[in-house]
Amino acid sequence: MNIVVIISAYAEWRVVKEFYPNLEIQMSPYGEFANLTFDFRPVTFFHGGWGKISAAATTQYVIDHFKPDLLINLGTCGGFAGRIETGAIILVDRTLVYDIIEQMGDGAEAIKHYASDLDLSWLPVNLPFPTPRRLLVSADRDILMDDIPMLIEKYDVVAADWESGAIAWVAQKNNTRVLILRAVTDLVGGDGGEAYGNIELFHERTKEVMGELLRQLPEWLNTIDSHL
Repeated sequence: MNIVVIISAYAEWRVVKEFYPNLEIQMSPYGEFANLTFDFRPVTFFHGGWGKISAAATTQYVIDHFKPDLLINLGTCGGFAGRIETGAIILVDRTLVYDIIEQMGDGAEAIKHYASDLDLSWLPVNLPFPTPRRLLVSADRDILMDDIPMLIEKYDVVAADWESGAIAWVAQKNNTRVLILRAVTDLVGGDGGEAYGNIELFHERTKEVMGELLRQLPEWLNTIDSHL
Protein backbone atom coordinates (compact mmCIF):
# COMPACT_ATOMS: atom_id res chain seq x y z
CA MET A 1 0.00 0.00 0.00
CA ASN A 2 1.03 3.57 -0.68
CA ILE A 3 0.61 5.38 2.66
CA VAL A 4 1.04 9.06 3.46
CA VAL A 5 0.94 10.41 7.02
CA ILE A 6 -0.06 14.07 7.25
CA ILE A 7 1.16 15.96 10.32
CA SER A 8 -0.52 19.33 10.70
CA ALA A 9 0.87 21.76 13.29
CA TYR A 10 4.57 22.66 13.40
CA ALA A 11 4.78 21.60 17.06
CA GLU A 12 3.61 18.15 15.97
CA TRP A 13 6.01 18.03 13.01
CA ARG A 14 8.92 18.98 15.26
CA VAL A 15 8.23 15.87 17.35
CA VAL A 16 8.30 13.73 14.19
CA LYS A 17 11.74 15.08 13.30
CA GLU A 18 12.99 14.46 16.83
CA PHE A 19 11.49 10.95 16.88
CA TYR A 20 13.15 10.10 13.55
CA PRO A 21 16.40 12.11 13.68
CA ASN A 22 17.81 10.66 10.45
CA LEU A 23 15.03 11.84 8.17
CA GLU A 24 16.12 12.99 4.73
CA ILE A 25 13.97 16.10 4.44
CA GLN A 26 12.57 17.10 1.06
CA MET A 27 10.56 20.19 0.20
CA SER A 28 7.14 20.69 -1.35
CA PRO A 29 5.39 24.01 -2.13
CA TYR A 30 3.64 23.62 1.23
CA GLY A 31 6.39 22.35 3.50
CA GLU A 32 8.69 19.49 4.36
CA PHE A 33 8.20 15.78 3.76
CA ALA A 34 10.29 12.64 4.16
CA ASN A 35 10.17 8.94 3.36
CA LEU A 36 10.52 6.18 5.96
CA THR A 37 10.34 2.41 5.87
CA PHE A 38 8.48 0.24 8.40
CA ASP A 39 9.18 -3.50 7.97
CA PHE A 40 9.93 -2.94 4.28
CA ARG A 41 6.78 -0.84 3.98
CA PRO A 42 7.43 2.67 2.58
CA VAL A 43 5.59 5.52 4.29
CA THR A 44 5.75 9.21 3.48
CA PHE A 45 5.45 11.77 6.28
CA PHE A 46 4.18 15.16 5.09
CA HIS A 47 4.00 18.39 7.08
CA GLY A 48 0.59 19.76 6.20
CA GLY A 49 0.51 23.01 8.19
CA TRP A 50 -1.99 24.33 10.73
CA GLY A 51 -5.55 25.48 10.11
CA LYS A 52 -8.22 24.55 7.59
CA ILE A 53 -6.65 26.35 4.61
CA SER A 54 -3.31 24.53 4.86
CA ALA A 55 -5.04 21.27 5.76
CA ALA A 56 -7.30 21.33 2.70
CA ALA A 57 -4.57 22.47 0.30
CA THR A 58 -1.97 19.97 1.45
CA THR A 59 -4.44 17.09 1.52
CA GLN A 60 -5.32 17.73 -2.11
CA TYR A 61 -1.63 18.16 -2.99
CA VAL A 62 -0.74 14.85 -1.35
CA ILE A 63 -3.59 13.04 -3.10
CA ASP A 64 -2.65 14.50 -6.50
CA HIS A 65 1.12 13.98 -6.25
CA PHE A 66 1.53 10.90 -4.04
CA LYS A 67 -1.73 9.08 -4.90
CA PRO A 68 -2.00 7.34 -1.52
CA ASP A 69 -4.06 4.20 -0.99
CA LEU A 70 -4.38 5.35 2.60
CA LEU A 71 -4.06 8.81 4.11
CA ILE A 72 -3.32 8.96 7.85
CA ASN A 73 -3.53 12.09 9.97
CA LEU A 74 -1.80 11.98 13.35
CA GLY A 75 -2.12 15.00 15.59
CA THR A 76 -3.33 16.71 18.72
CA CYS A 77 -6.63 18.13 19.92
CA GLY A 78 -8.09 20.00 22.86
CA GLY A 79 -10.48 18.14 25.12
CA PHE A 80 -13.60 19.29 26.96
CA ALA A 81 -13.01 19.15 30.71
CA GLY A 82 -15.04 16.42 32.39
CA ARG A 83 -15.71 14.57 29.11
CA ILE A 84 -12.27 13.21 28.24
CA GLU A 85 -8.81 12.95 29.79
CA THR A 86 -5.47 14.33 28.64
CA GLY A 87 -3.50 11.75 26.69
CA ALA A 88 -6.64 10.03 25.39
CA ILE A 89 -6.49 9.03 21.73
CA ILE A 90 -9.54 9.33 19.49
CA LEU A 91 -10.25 7.38 16.33
CA VAL A 92 -12.24 9.94 14.39
CA ASP A 93 -15.36 8.59 12.66
CA ARG A 94 -17.08 11.93 11.96
CA THR A 95 -15.87 15.49 11.51
CA LEU A 96 -17.71 18.78 11.61
CA VAL A 97 -16.56 22.36 10.97
CA TYR A 98 -18.42 24.50 13.49
CA ASP A 99 -17.01 28.03 12.96
CA ILE A 100 -19.29 28.75 9.97
CA ILE A 101 -21.59 31.72 10.52
CA GLU A 102 -24.38 31.97 7.92
CA GLN A 103 -26.68 34.98 8.31
CA MET A 104 -28.38 34.98 4.89
CA GLY A 105 -29.51 31.38 4.77
CA ASP A 106 -29.61 28.21 6.85
CA GLY A 107 -26.55 27.99 9.07
CA ALA A 108 -27.23 24.35 9.89
CA GLU A 109 -27.16 23.46 6.19
CA ALA A 110 -23.82 25.24 5.78
CA ILE A 111 -22.33 23.24 8.65
CA LYS A 112 -23.85 20.03 7.30
CA HIS A 113 -22.24 20.68 3.90
CA TYR A 114 -18.73 20.39 5.36
CA ALA A 115 -19.47 17.53 7.76
CA SER A 116 -17.92 14.17 6.90
CA ASP A 117 -18.76 10.63 7.99
CA LEU A 118 -15.59 8.62 7.67
CA ASP A 119 -15.96 5.14 6.21
CA LEU A 120 -13.97 2.93 8.58
CA SER A 121 -15.57 -0.34 7.49
CA TRP A 122 -12.20 -1.42 6.08
CA LEU A 123 -10.68 -1.51 9.58
CA PRO A 124 -10.62 -4.86 11.41
CA VAL A 125 -12.94 -5.44 14.34
CA ASN A 126 -9.98 -5.97 16.66
CA LEU A 127 -7.90 -2.81 16.60
CA PRO A 128 -4.28 -2.84 17.80
CA PHE A 129 -5.15 -0.44 20.62
CA PRO A 130 -8.45 0.27 22.45
CA THR A 131 -9.32 3.52 20.69
CA PRO A 132 -12.85 4.95 20.96
CA ARG A 133 -14.53 6.24 17.82
CA ARG A 134 -15.76 9.80 18.23
CA LEU A 135 -16.85 12.92 16.43
CA LEU A 136 -14.14 15.59 16.27
CA VAL A 137 -15.14 19.19 15.58
CA SER A 138 -12.82 21.68 13.88
CA ALA A 139 -12.47 25.44 13.71
CA ASP A 140 -9.79 27.97 12.86
CA ARG A 141 -9.47 28.85 16.53
CA ASP A 142 -8.95 27.28 19.90
CA ILE A 143 -12.02 26.31 21.92
CA LEU A 144 -13.91 29.30 23.26
CA MET A 145 -15.40 28.81 26.71
CA ASP A 146 -18.71 30.35 25.57
CA ASP A 147 -19.02 27.74 22.81
CA ILE A 148 -18.66 24.73 25.09
CA PRO A 149 -22.31 24.36 26.24
CA MET A 150 -23.58 24.69 22.66
CA LEU A 151 -21.07 22.19 21.26
CA ILE A 152 -21.85 19.63 23.94
CA GLU A 153 -25.63 20.04 23.64
CA LYS A 154 -25.77 20.00 19.82
CA TYR A 155 -23.04 17.54 18.98
CA ASP A 156 -22.16 15.61 22.18
CA VAL A 157 -18.56 16.53 21.47
CA VAL A 158 -15.54 15.62 23.62
CA ALA A 159 -12.69 17.32 21.71
CA ALA A 160 -11.85 19.83 18.99
CA ASP A 161 -8.98 20.65 16.67
CA TRP A 162 -8.12 22.91 13.72
CA GLU A 163 -7.61 20.59 10.74
CA SER A 164 -9.48 17.26 10.83
CA GLY A 165 -12.66 18.62 9.27
CA ALA A 166 -10.80 19.87 6.19
CA ILE A 167 -8.65 16.76 5.82
CA ALA A 168 -11.64 14.42 6.05
CA TRP A 169 -13.75 16.48 3.64
CA VAL A 170 -11.07 16.65 0.93
CA ALA A 171 -10.18 12.97 1.30
CA GLN A 172 -13.84 12.02 1.00
CA LYS A 173 -14.26 14.13 -2.15
CA ASN A 174 -11.34 12.21 -3.69
CA ASN A 175 -12.60 8.78 -2.56
CA THR A 176 -9.40 8.33 -0.58
CA ARG A 177 -9.32 6.20 2.56
CA VAL A 178 -8.43 8.29 5.58
CA LEU A 179 -7.56 7.35 9.16
CA ILE A 180 -7.47 10.18 11.70
CA LEU A 181 -5.99 9.60 15.15
CA ARG A 182 -5.88 12.60 17.48
CA ALA A 183 -4.57 12.75 21.05
CA VAL A 184 -5.71 15.19 23.72
CA THR A 185 -2.98 17.58 24.90
CA ASP A 186 -5.01 19.87 27.17
CA LEU A 187 -8.47 20.45 28.58
CA VAL A 188 -10.80 23.44 28.27
CA GLY A 189 -13.73 24.15 30.59
CA GLY A 190 -15.83 26.97 31.96
CA ASP A 191 -12.81 28.32 33.84
CA GLY A 192 -10.64 28.46 30.73
CA GLY A 193 -8.03 26.27 29.13
CA GLU A 194 -5.09 24.81 31.01
CA ALA A 195 -2.75 25.58 28.10
CA TYR A 196 -4.19 29.03 27.33
CA GLY A 197 -1.41 31.52 27.99
CA ASN A 198 0.92 28.58 28.65
CA ILE A 199 2.21 27.43 25.29
CA GLU A 200 5.10 25.65 26.99
CA LEU A 201 2.56 23.21 28.46
CA PHE A 202 1.10 22.60 24.99
CA HIS A 203 4.57 21.89 23.57
CA GLU A 204 5.39 19.54 26.45
CA ARG A 205 2.12 17.63 26.10
CA THR A 206 2.46 17.57 22.31
CA LYS A 207 5.82 15.86 22.64
CA GLU A 208 4.26 13.26 24.94
CA VAL A 209 1.15 12.43 22.94
CA MET A 210 2.77 12.64 19.49
CA GLY A 211 5.49 10.32 20.75
CA GLU A 212 2.82 7.83 21.78
CA LEU A 213 1.05 8.10 18.42
CA LEU A 214 4.33 7.50 16.59
CA ARG A 215 5.11 4.52 18.81
CA GLN A 216 1.70 3.05 18.03
CA LEU A 217 1.88 3.70 14.28
CA PRO A 218 3.78 0.52 13.28
CA GLU A 219 1.13 -1.64 14.98
CA TRP A 220 -1.63 0.24 13.19
CA LEU A 221 0.17 -0.26 9.87
CA ASN A 222 0.69 -3.99 10.51
CA THR A 223 -2.97 -4.46 11.47
CA ILE A 224 -4.22 -2.53 8.43
CA ASP A 225 -1.82 -4.29 6.07
CA SER A 226 -2.83 -7.75 7.25
CA HIS A 227 -6.53 -6.94 7.01
CA LEU A 228 -6.70 -5.31 3.56
